[in-house]
Amino acid sequence: MSKLAVSVGSVRLKNPVLVASGCFGVGREYGELFDLSLLGGIVTKTVTREPRAGNPAPRLWETPSGMLNSIGLANPGIEVFIEKEIPFLNDVGCAVVVSIAGKVFEDFEELVRRLDPIECIDAIEINVSCPNVKEGGLAFGTSPETVESLVATLRPLTAKPLWVKLTPDATDIALIGRSAVNGGADALCAINTLTGMEIDVGRRVPRIGNIFAGLSGPAIRPVALAKVFTLHSALPDIPIVGIGGISEAGDAIAHMLAGASAVQVGSGIFRSPHLPLEVIRGIAEYCEFFDFAGARDITGALIIEG
Repeated sequence: MSKLAVSVGSVRLKNPVLVASGCFGVGREYGELFDLSLLGGIVTKTVTREPRAGNPAPRLWETPSGMLNSIGLANPGIEVFIEKEIPFLNDVGCAVVVSIAGKVFEDFEELVRRLDPIECIDAIEINVSCPNVKEGGLAFGTSPETVESLVATLRPLTAKPLWVKLTPDATDIALIGRSAVNGGADALCAINTLTGMEIDVGRRVPRIGNIFAGLSGPAIRPVALAKVFTLHSALPDIPIVGIGGISEAGDAIAHMLAGASAVQVGSGIFRSPHLPLEVIRGIAEYCEFFDFAGARDITGALIIEG
């Protein structure tokens, strides 16, 4: 397994495969299907300062080669998360990354303060796709100034690595990524879901209760790869975690060739619960076939001809 070991900044993973936020909870149910310690890491369901009931139903809709979801960051809040979930996460045997979100800077600050002393947490993933209520609902992640200021505000509050999960809705993702790094981010995660919607033409109503939703699945993989490649080209020394459209090992390897040090497997798990393990095996076989010394050597190994 040492050949599969990679590092995302100071976070060492036994392999490059994590599970994405929102698709795995904290792993309780999946732990009944396979040994969670085989994973590189778990990124938890996003937690907020206060409990959130989430968006109105319907929340899910299948699309060609993808899925729309509008869960609305439903979660029990940080108090319950620490009380109920941390004891479980303490024993999972892989890296633990906690995803956080908020409506204002103060929400993020309180979350980081509460999570900082918890030993089993290896990194904190900052979800900047949330609407900033102080800025009229504009997503944090579309403003380079806001991203840099947010990360810079959080950086002194913890010694834990800060990973910033970027939205593909930003006009220039490299600019946003650089702003996050300037603020003190240790790694960039790309990408979050794309904004989408579906319509029932017979009833003339939206398929999703909240009208708009996040599009995930194989349909977004080309977009995700382009964003990862753009970030790696602009910031070659900054670790990137690739997310988007991973439904087999080759998809994860493509993310790594484009510049990702590790990947997160998301909605593909709903179709195939053992997908993360299949991806781990596929990466190992790829390294063997192409005689890579280790999985870390796949990162950025894309050949550009001409």
